[in-house]
Amino acid sequence: MKGSSISYSEWEKIYKSILADFGFSEEEDVKSAKVLDRILSDKDTEKIITKIGSLIKGKDVIVFGAGDSVCRSITRFRGFVELSTKISADGATSALLEEGIVPDIVVTDLDGDIDDIMLANNMGSIVVLHAHGDNIEKINLLASKFDRVVGTTQTNPSMFRNLLNFGGFTDGDRAVFLARHFKPRRIYLAGFDFDGKIGKYSFTSERKVSLKLKKLEWCRRLLAGIDGLTFL
Repeated sequence: MKGSSISYSEWEKIYKSILADFGFSEEEDVKSAKVLDRILSDKDTEKIITKIGSLIKGKDVIVFGAGDSVCRSITRFRGFVELSTKISADGATSALLEEGIVPDIVVTDLDGDIDDIMLANNMGSIVVLHAHGDNIEKINLLASKFDRVVGTTQTNPSMFRNLLNFGGFTDGDRAVFLARHFKPRRIYLAGFDFDGKIGKYSFTSERKVSLKLKKLEWCRRLLAGIDGLTFL
């Protein structure tokens, strides 16, 4: 997993381990992906992917996670942030907007503040929308409302016409896998806090805290397998 991209055959092994660890259903992931695939059938996916490539290839890319340190990183490295390609992971979109910064790309499964994600999209952000078994209702309700949008799945992408799989499980590590695929100059991480605390931008209810922490551990493990990441 050290290279610039990951094949589905390589990702599938990780995906199966995740399914087993969480007890998730691949069938439900496929069901949600089919819905998103249908909704995005009228989108020019190839054109948007080309734009994503132009934003990332050879560039300094900052991926923003939803940890509490994200705002400190934005403040401390403001100049560098403004000059870099900015990818926000779901709830981190709100942190950037609060600082007057519009992300270039938003990677989301629609768990974050929907109004902020839609606002960013209206202001020019490309939304990379992920389908999984737990968000089919949100996909049905919201996917058609986005303008610049491409869809992703964590299942086999060959089953779909309009969905891609760059690898990754949580919005944060999925954003890093996306960036890596398009060969940036370097990937920087902000707001990726693995200290056992849930940041205020994660929008997690109390009953889901243990699940969120388990997902963060998988995020940490997946990022540990990628060379050349720099934490801000």
